[in-house]
Amino acid sequence: MSTKKVRVAIVGLGFGAEFIPIYKDHPNAEMVAICRRNEVELNRCGEKFGIFKRYTRFEDVLNDPDIDAVHINSPIPDHAPQSIAALKAGKHVACTVPAATSLAELKELCAAQRASGKVYMMMETVVYSREYLFVKELYDRGVLGKIQFLRGSHQQDMDGWPDYWPGLPPMWYATHCVSPCLAILSTPNQPAHADGVSCHGSGRIREELIKRYNSPFAVETATFSIRGHDVCAEVTRSLFDTARQYRESFDVMGSNVSFEWQQVEGEEPILHTRGLPEPQIPRRIRVPDYAGRLPEPIRKYTGAIHDATHLSFVQGGGHGGSHPHLAHNFLMAVLGLQPAFPDAPTSANWTAVGICAHESALKNGEKVKIPEF
Repeated sequence: MSTKKVRVAIVGLGFGAEFIPIYKDHPNAEMVAICRRNEVELNRCGEKFGIFKRYTRFEDVLNDPDIDAVHINSPIPDHAPQSIAALKAGKHVACTVPAATSLAELKELCAAQRASGKVYMMMETVVYSREYLFVKELYDRGVLGKIQFLRGSHQQDMDGWPDYWPGLPPMWYATHCVSPCLAILSTPNQPAHADGVSCHGSGRIREELIKRYNSPFAVETATFSIRGHDVCAEVTRSLFDTARQYRESFDVMGSNVSFEWQQVEGEEPILHTRGLPEPQIPRRIRVPDYAGRLPEPIRKYTGAIHDATHLSFVQGGGHGGSHPHLAHNFLMAVLGLQPAFPDAPTSANWTAVGICAHESALKNGEKVKIPEF
């Protein structure tokens, strides 16, 4: 492995603070700066993690020549403007999802990435979760056979979240269910992109929530076609006034074996094997941890805790143990050792599926073509 270090600044210290110890322990990273508007919270975080370079202004981060890369975890409306500004300032960019809230922002983001030559990576947790890595491995090994259908869903109750959330169209925050449906069909040289989407809205949220974005739907469900493939994917998303435990999920229907994400937190996922007697077709399986793909100092952040016999482990870690995988992939991309996944055009496509899906829902399901980036 390279001994070079990428000097990282983290912007946004709510969810973003979870990545600080990962970068601090990664052998190819130097955690040099943090940024948050609230100075009291900024200093509290800085003292906790021993980060001495602290900024309340994003512009000061961009003007710091000692920073190579910024990891953006700010509110959704800031994602595209901050990512574009950072690329134009010559910084590599990792940004939490979604990449943007409009097609115009996505086009500008991709143009800025091309012009800068710097790495942009949307930090999509699901495609680095242990469940996704497991089913992707099965597919690449040929265990699933031919993929026949894909389904993703993401249910979450966002009542009480910060001000920009109330009334947000469900599909504007859809990358957690869209991304695995496209990632599984991708190869390092040929990412799979959606090319058209049809979506229907269902139900109605409270009137006070509707007026912010003029979006009435409690649930949005979309189907989209995938360029170069004969496979269709279906995704469902809800944010308000729908009773459901938090769930990010991904199901794959294969010709030989199918995979179903766990229905309830704490359960194990299911494999369905074709050709067995009916009662034996489904079986719950223990998904392995993929900490071994990471440098040893950050393996602990996947949530794997080995027992005394080293034969089993307790699985934990945020978002399916994805955080250290995301940070590692980003750093390796910055060092030129592997491609960023998802890169800027792929991140734009994954985000555009949701933006175009909501447009389709407002048009009673009319199919909307997804632009190329």
